[in-house]
Order: sequence, then structure tokens, then C-alpha cells
Amino acid sequence: MHDANGMGGANGMGGAPSDPTVQPVPAAVIAAVDAADVTLSNPKRAVIALGSNLGNRLETLQGAVDALEDTPGIRVKAVSPVYETEPWGVEPGSQPSYFNAVVLVKTTLPPSSLLERGQAIEEAFDRVREERWGPRTIDVDILAYGDVVSDDPVLTLPHPRAHQRAFVLAPWHDVEPEAQVPGQGSVTELLTGVGREGVMARVDLELRLPE
Repeated sequence: MHDANGMGGANGMGGAPSDPTVQPVPAAVIAAVDAADVTLSNPKRAVIALGSNLGNRLETLQGAVDALEDTPGIRVKAVSPVYETEPWGVEPGSQPSYFNAVVLVKTTLPPSSLLERGQAIEEAFDRVREERWGPRTIDVDILAYGDVVSDDPVLTLPHPRAHQRAFVLAPWHDVEPEAQVPGQGSVTELLTGVGREGVMARVDLELRLPE
């Protein structure tokens, strides 16, 4: 899994009706504003994976959860149990184990802005992208955004490897057992298919849901 939205505005300035410089606001602009209002009142569900295998892993995961909640346009709705997993794609014992969790959020941010926020959180925790499967302080990955299916290389939705990774599917199943991975099937069936080898629930650890 190692793996901004600018909005222009238009203001009609006041003036006498006879003033030739005053133009009515174009219908397209009014429609865009109305659409934005609908978006704000209809937040989208997004699923975000967190992973850490450097430093105080639990504290880092909690910091990422809190940072998501502190973001305007994002509300954290559920946080999974913590799982300890072996790093994927590297020699056993060559890196510390990961702590992994999944967070469900409701958001009015578009996917691109949600991605930018995730990357900003990674940078805030001094995430360094030096090697593809290298250790990292924090990973913040968008697993799914509503029912969106997109092959955009910048942000592929759903995450192209989510359906293959037990360290994602196990915590996702805990917080949303009825979830579907768009285009891939149910989280329950996918988890049954890949199995739980290499992932261990850390019942002694807990992430707090932001107040």
C-alpha cells in the first residue's frame, strides 16, 4: 500500500440597473454554486488505511487519526482495532513489524484533496519515500471513496492492491463487515480468500475515536 481543489468564485458587484458594467451572474455559475451546496450537505464515505513501522507506532497512528478529524470537511466515523503485521515484500526480520488500522470517514472533500491531506499527514510525521518497500513512519492510503472506480494513476480507486492484502482487509472487515470493494467483491469474501496469515489482532492496543 506503499503506495487541491481550487475553486474560482464570481461576485456580482452592486450598482444601478442602468450601469453598463454590471453583468448578471451567468446561469452556469449559479448552477455550480447550487451543486457545491448539494455536495456539502451530502458527504461521501471514504475508507483510509494507516500503517506505521517506525518510532512509536501506536502514537503515530493515533496522531494520523486525530489529524484527519482536525481537517475541515472530514469527520472520522469509525476506527478499527490495531493489527500487527509483517512487512510485505521484504526479507523476514529485515524491518520492524507494522501496526495497521483502517479509518472510516465522511468527507465533503473531493478525492484529490483527500489524497493531498493524506500526503500532508505523512510529511508531518517525516515520512521519507526513499525505497518502495522501505520502512516508514506512517502510510496514509485511500482504499475507497464512495463507489468511485477510477484508473487515474495519481489516485487509483479503489486502491489497486487493497483486495489482495490481509493487513487491509482484516481491519476493514472489523469496522465495516458488509463493505464492498468496488469492482472486486465483498470485504468478507476477499478476506476469506486471502486468509489472515501474517496479521495479528493486538487486543492490548486501542485507537481512540476523536471526540
